[in-house]
Amino acid sequence: MRWDRPRRRPPWWPANEPWPPVRRSHAWRRGRVHFVRRLVFVFATLLFLSAFGVASLVSRMSGGASGGASSPFAVAVVSGLVVFALLYTVVRRVGIPLGGIVEAANRLADGDFSTRVAEHGPESLRTVAKAFNTMAARLESHDQQRRHLMADIAHELRTPLSVIQGRLEGFLDGVYPRDDARMEALLEETRLVARLVEDLRTLANAESGALTLHKEPTDMAVLVQDAIDAFGAEATQARLSFRVDTPNDLPLVTVDPIRIREVLSNLISNALRHTPAGGVISITLGIASGRLLISIADTGAGIAPEDLPKIFDRFYKGTQSRGSGLGLPLARSLVAAHGGAISAESTVGRGTTMKVTLPIVSA
Repeated sequence: MRWDRPRRRPPWWPANEPWPPVRRSHAWRRGRVHFVRRLVFVFATLLFLSAFGVASLVSRMSGGASGGASSPFAVAVVSGLVVFALLYTVVRRVGIPLGGIVEAANRLADGDFSTRVAEHGPESLRTVAKAFNTMAARLESHDQQRRHLMADIAHELRTPLSVIQGRLEGFLDGVYPRDDARMEALLEETRLVARLVEDLRTLANAESGALTLHKEPTDMAVLVQDAIDAFGAEATQARLSFRVDTPNDLPLVTVDPIRIREVLSNLISNALRHTPAGGVISITLGIASGRLLISIADTGAGIAPEDLPKIFDRFYKGTQSRGSGLGLPLARSLVAAHGGAISAESTVGRGTTMKVTLPIVSA
């Protein structure tokens, strides 16, 4: 799916980038023409010299055998025909595909990430064209993600900042009394912004490989129970219950307990948010294929099949979601930083199961 640029400058477009993007109108055409001309000239020179040498050699051999000499005009005609045939073949097989790649490279340099080249010609040029198309597709995808990410960040920050600004103006104008309750609500909005910024920083560090993990032998049963206890009051208020299944011989796992606790908190918080009153959240720990398996299942409404592949995308939120859209992407990045994996299974009307696998490192 290609992304079409709007005619008007969007509010999320970087201020230091011109809109619409500046392109060199015919620079890529001039570059292609110059390239093909030079290529044709070089090949024509080399082929003419080669054909003339071959024709001269044949002429001398035939002249020596018959006792006569061939006409110089015949030698020139034969050389010209050979040069024309070889030059036509080279231009058609090599020059045109290579010129297309040069043209596409110039267009890509001008910011047209939708550029693709036809994969034809010799095998080596087809390989180059295929690699170029793959690179262009990735650049187009990354460019779309960058712009969408900027728009999503602006959207997520705008709401709490607008609330903070409005309440501060109300305090200054005397519309709101400066009591502790309103100040606490204002402080909660600042905490929301701080959590969002911290999640973005952690996610960026995890995806770039710059996140530092402080691993230590950890009893996962204790860590899971600590995460459950943190949501005890919320679960009681929502009339939800926890069910924990942990084997007695579960080995210690070398992980960063703070980061894995953050993963567990995100998954348990999502389960609480989407499970109706009277539901049960089941947490199971075990060993599967030599790896630690953590399963968190709820009895909520489940996730629609069309939404399930997107839940780990940044800022993606379903119709029933009220979060920032960073919890699951952050959990996936933290689990991946430990060498593990996270997946989701869901059936509409029967609930969702999140599975986390972590490598077991001997303590």
